Amino acid sequence: MKPLLIVDGDSFAHRYYHALPKTIRRADGGPGGLLDGVGGLLVRLWQEERPRAVLVAWDTLTVPTYRHLALESYQGGRVFDDALLEQLDLAPQLVEAMGFAAAKAAGYEADDFLAAAVALEAARGGQALVASGDRDTFQLVSERTTVLQPQRGGGPLARIGPDEVRERYGVEPAQVPDFIALRGDPSDKIPGARGVGPKTAAELLARYGSLEEALADGRFAAEAEALRLYRQIATMDAEAPLPPLEDQEPAWGGGAELARRWGLGRLAARMETLSSS
Repeated sequence: MKPLLIVDGDSFAHRYYHALPKTIRRADGGPGGLLDGVGGLLVRLWQEERPRAVLVAWDTLTVPTYRHLALESYQGGRVFDDALLEQLDLAPQLVEAMGFAAAKAAGYEADDFLAAAVALEAARGGQALVASGDRDTFQLVSERTTVLQPQRGGGPLARIGPDEVRERYGVEPAQVPDFIALRGDPSDKIPGARGVGPKTAAELLARYGSLEEALADGRFAAEAEALRLYRQIATMDAEAPLPPLEDQEPAWGGGAELARRWGLGRLAARMETLSSS
């Protein structure tokens, strides 16, 4: 059975924006490295995994989500270059020109679309691959869902299943939101429980099974409501709206045409080769 490939567009877009030369420009003189990187990633993943369909999920950075409204510090201090934002606005066009689906909606993060797509594929009895550099996605891992995680220095993406989550975090995949709530998340500015690091968080969840059971036993009484909020914020929203995800055939010709128009010759050539083969 072919898997559904679900890609965290923002995760890879930020990675390529900072890793690729700023000398990669579009035909109109605008920046193009992020677009070149994301397009190349989708070609590579399709060739390696041969999925039944591809969904690429995106944040909407101009509109706050309920997470930002519920926790003032959430993702605080993040500032994005205009060149990054410009390419993020264009990237879904490239995804769709390649024949794949893009998910983006005000009030939702890319993570939420990942969770919704995983739930959809599980309901139809399928397998899902989630490509992301964000370890929060470990909560989606199951016998039917594998996370593909980029590694430092490049090379093949690591395949993260339930055993790898246990090895890296010391908890079950379903416990990851509770783990984040207890440990905190510096990148998202989630404070966590006072004095609790990853080892203690894992030990508490091994003992109690869940954050709620630890609170019921009287642990963290003064922080209980805050910790419940942190867990809610760390939990991906599987009710996020999705585009249709029927089986797809890549539209390499359409992708190549857009890449040529944008002046991304290397990416266009890769897709033209696939289109003619």
